[in-house]
Amino acid sequence: MSLLRITRLPSRRLLSSILHHQLLLPSITPLAVPKRAVIQGEYRRPGQPKKDKFPWQNINFSFSKGLEGIKKHFTLLKKEFTDHWVGPEGRPIVEHMLEQNRVVWEFRGPESLEEWTVSSDHEIGGHSEVYLKLGKNDNTCFLYGTLSSTPPRDGETRYSGYCTMRSKQPLASFDRKKHHDWSSFNTLHLRVRGDGRPWMINIVAETYFFHQKDDIYSYFLYTRGGPYWQDVKIPFSKFFLTHRGRIQDDQHPLWLDKVNTIGFTLGDKADGPFQLEIDFIGVCKDYAHTEEFAYEAYKRNPEV
Repeated sequence: MSLLRITRLPSRRLLSSILHHQLLLPSITPLAVPKRAVIQGEYRRPGQPKKDKFPWQNINFSFSKGLEGIKKHFTLLKKEFTDHWVGPEGRPIVEHMLEQNRVVWEFRGPESLEEWTVSSDHEIGGHSEVYLKLGKNDNTCFLYGTLSSTPPRDGETRYSGYCTMRSKQPLASFDRKKHHDWSSFNTLHLRVRGDGRPWMINIVAETYFFHQKDDIYSYFLYTRGGPYWQDVKIPFSKFFLTHRGRIQDDQHPLWLDKVNTIGFTLGDKADGPFQLEIDFIGVCKDYAHTEEFAYEAYKRNPEV
């Protein structure tokens, strides 16, 4: 039926004719474009069972733990009020404004390891192993293990082989999120000693929308290997935006005023043992670096 004949038909006959032709057309599956969608379901790793329990069924009610929690949170609340009158983050305002270097994480005892968590593909049935302990003289963090790219035999996972170390989300009183404010700095400063493997540094910042909760800013960390330490300085302008492992076309700078966590990921597909020793992780202000963002950013309202 030609377009000329369709336009001359009444509205009821035109609708029925279109539906009839749609039923006769073969079903064609549209191409799936890997991009960040506005509405997404909760991500479930391959091989993990579905959570059938309600959230309140996982709560362990204990009267003694409740009293300890109340005492802990009111102590944190008191500290927040006192630090607010002293200055930003509990320091005088002059010291905060003139600060050029800040050590955020340093490893000087067993309690410093409690701020970090490690994971690998062993959680989804893989064969990689990762461990975290203190180095010699309890002055460094020693991350070691074995990387294996053999995928689990679950019939669903095709790729495997990763190990990661990530800082825990800092919490304020009553389990409110607490953020790192690095807006006065422009460079990430690390002192590490590796075995020559390339790592990925991942920074997670607070987002305003639900579909951005898996956004991560990443950049590479190349270790030299050998017995010598190396001081690594990476400008924050070099970090690029990724979403669930895919680099996004729409890039924008990292928001440094609400940084949640930082992590290190190894996935170079080179099976075997690995190790990474970290002395400290900090931020600094490099006045010689004036770059705002290293990648092309789209103008949403370009000038005509």
